[in-house]
Parts: sequence; structure tokens; C-alpha cells
Amino acid sequence: MTWIEAVILGIVQGLTEFLPVSSSGHIVLGEALLRTGSADNLAFTVIVHFATVLSTLIVFRKSIWKILSGLRPEWNHSSRFVTHILVSMIPVAIAGLFFKDEVEALFQGRTLLVGFMLLITGSLLLLTSRAGKGNRNITGPGALLIGLSQALAVIPGISRSGATISTALLLGVNREKAAEFSFLMVIPPILGIMLLDLKDIMELSAAGTLGISTSAIIAGFLAAFLTGLIACSWMISIVKKGRISYFAYYCFAIGIIAIAVTWIG
Repeated sequence: MTWIEAVILGIVQGLTEFLPVSSSGHIVLGEALLRTGSADNLAFTVIVHFATVLSTLIVFRKSIWKILSGLRPEWNHSSRFVTHILVSMIPVAIAGLFFKDEVEALFQGRTLLVGFMLLITGSLLLLTSRAGKGNRNITGPGALLIGLSQALAVIPGISRSGATISTALLLGVNREKAAEFSFLMVIPPILGIMLLDLKDIMELSAAGTLGISTSAIIAGFLAAFLTGLIACSWMISIVKKGRISYFAYYCFAIGIIAIAVTWIG
């Protein structure tokens, strides 16, 4: 992978991690277009996900500090929020522990699958146009349902942010709280996956088969981090204004193009 390809894919990851258009689906489509190798995929995926996690931490630094500083051995806002985050992690943890190989297989050039899943994402986003301006807080059962949406988003083409935010909005959750919960709930699973993949990356590096240069890693990291900062802040504004459904048409367009190109060959 060249540094130019890393920048392109880093920008794609940084934008689509937060915008409801499926970062994993766009990475699969981007890798198919650029014809990057599978060894590149593992190292690159880990580094750009770390970049977007870092951008999330920066954007929500005040909220995170408020939550952490408010933790007490009692049931308050902070402990409730952390508990709901832990509950939301259950479905994706099950998917990662018991279906890891099946999930990884979905990323092997499945452009047709991505196309159809983008159509599903678009349909889900359209449903949010029917959701009113909710004022509810996230509950335990609600956190579990949002977590199920996140677990389904391991399928490339299903937008994680789109699925989780849409689920929260359809449950009547306040828009700002829905966006905050969606972006913060993904941090622990991504960090966990990164730690699991780190061993494989070190083995590839030791064997000299990593297939990606240091300059490409740095370029991809910076591209994903900077675009992630912009996209995260932008997405918060979009959700507050109730315009998340607008992205449905983009998902429909890219999904149809992916399906058509795959069938044509």
C-alpha cells in the first residue's frame, strides 16, 4: 500500500466512521478499487480505527471527563451511563468471541454484500424521518437494543453510527444523547479488537510480511484522525437538526452502484 492509497483510505475511514454510510463497507469497496492486499488490511484497519477513536475522545473530552469524574459507588448519572455502555457491549462481544472467523470472511471482497447492506442502511435512515423529537433517556433495555444494532453493523455495509443512532431515535431518545451514546459506546469494543489484532500484526511485522510502510501508516493515521475530527463534529450537528435521513439517498446510490458494478463484472 502506498502512502497516497493510505491517505485516500484514511479519509474514507475518518469520514464514514461517523457519518451514517458504513465505514467498513466503504473500506471494502475502496480496497477492491485500489486492489490492496489482505496483509495491508489488518495493519491499516487497526491504525485508522485507533485514529478515529482518538478523534472521538477529543471531541467528547468534556463529556467523558464529566462521566469519569462523577463515578461514585452509588447509582447516579455517571454510573448509569457506564452501566448502559457495558450493557450495549454484550451483543458485539458475543459476535466477536463466537463468530470472529465468520465476520472476518465478510470483508474478503464482498462488494455485492456491501451493496445490499447499504440499501438496508438507507432504509433504516429513512425511518428516522418518522421519529419525533424525543426527550427520553437511554434505559437498560434500550441500551441492549442499541447494542444489537451495533452487533449487526459488523456486516460491511451496515452503518454502525446509522444503525445505533437510528435505533435510539426510534426509541424516542433525545437526539443529542443518541449521538453521544452512539459514538462513546464504540470506544471499548474497538480498543478490545485492536488489542486482539496487535498480536497478529506484531507476528506479521517480525516475519517481514506486514506489507505496509511506516510512511503509509503515518499518512493513513493522520488522514483518518483529521477527517474524523471534522466528521464527528459535523455528525453531532446533523443529528441535532434531525437530518440524518438525508444520508439514505447516498447509501441507496452507492449500494446500487456497488451491486451493478459487481454483477457487470
